[in-house]
Amino acid sequence: MGGPGSGDGGGSRLRVLCAPNAFKGTLTAEAAAAALAAGAGDAGARARAVPMADGGDGTLDTLLAGSPSARVDRHRVCGPLGGRLIARLGWIDPTTAVVELAEASGLRRLRGRLEPLRASSRGGGDLIRQALDGGARRVLVGIGGSACTDGGAGLLAALGVRLLDASGRPVRDGGGALLELDRADLSGLDPRLHRCRIEVAADVASPLLGARGAAAVFGPQKGATGAEVARLEAGLRRLAEVLERDAQVGPGLRDLAGAGAAGGSGYGLAVAGATLLPGASLVAGAVGLDRAIGSSDLVITGEGRLDLQTGAGKAPLEVARRSARLGVTCVAVAGEVVAVPGEFHHVISLAELAGPGEDPRRVPRRLLRRAGAEVVRRALAAG
Repeated sequence: MGGPGSGDGGGSRLRVLCAPNAFKGTLTAEAAAAALAAGAGDAGARARAVPMADGGDGTLDTLLAGSPSARVDRHRVCGPLGGRLIARLGWIDPTTAVVELAEASGLRRLRGRLEPLRASSRGGGDLIRQALDGGARRVLVGIGGSACTDGGAGLLAALGVRLLDASGRPVRDGGGALLELDRADLSGLDPRLHRCRIEVAADVASPLLGARGAAAVFGPQKGATGAEVARLEAGLRRLAEVLERDAQVGPGLRDLAGAGAAGGSGYGLAVAGATLLPGASLVAGAVGLDRAIGSSDLVITGEGRLDLQTGAGKAPLEVARRSARLGVTCVAVAGEVVAVPGEFHHVISLAELAGPGEDPRRVPRRLLRRAGAEVVRRALAAG
């Protein structure tokens, strides 16, 4: 889709692709892309906006933005702490659904009530079941931004798996209850999953367990104390051991890149037959990023904070790597710059562009528009 500044079609004008991630807590990827494109247009370029995502918050909107036949349904599903809430289920076309786990099981649904031992992924399973009810033959699942550390146990339960304690009762929802797990029965797993391709956009490459796993790395971000992290880790280990013993789940699933994403929901989805993929790569393919880069002279990407996690496979790095492969210069714009991966031609911090009294977090649209214009001016000056 053409962005601001794409109007007159003059062949001599610089063709600029604006493909940022969301600026977390301030702007969606779509809003950030539009602001950058407006600025590029101000400087005389022909700009196109293609918002990006990597499996985290905003993935649903990003994937739907590029489809002329997209639609959104709303369903009542289980919230992260129980109860019911309304969550969106997206459709790219009549047989391809998009589930964003954070819609049902996200930190943003807690409104400050962090309860890491109780939070569950069950609502994500509810949304996948609704997609199957709607005739989906392919489901894309973005799993970033979750509140849970339950290994996908709640999600599996919503899809028909029975996770039982020693008395034969279903274990309670939440990672804190997984130590009560005695046996697992996968015979009730929804058979429609075998006729549907489930692709998971994982925003991290963490395994399920260990120092780089779901509980150790991300538990504290979800409010877990040191003792709670240890309990969650033990519960995830118990879940894997029981599934491997009772359901012949391959022991290698616990070590898959992305198994630890969303508190281990990547693992639960893999148990259900899903394919785990790097989120930024999956989204890039779905929105036709290579085609857009190939028809551009310059690419602008970015996100709220450039740091070591950016270099671990976040959306801006995916954009930069694809740009390099296609021989197109890629510039990054960020609200805050902590570390700069070498793939970017150069990086602009919004703080550098802010005038006296301007807080980048309060006026991000204005500063991104300014940044888009600045990138184009530098490119034109460099010839």
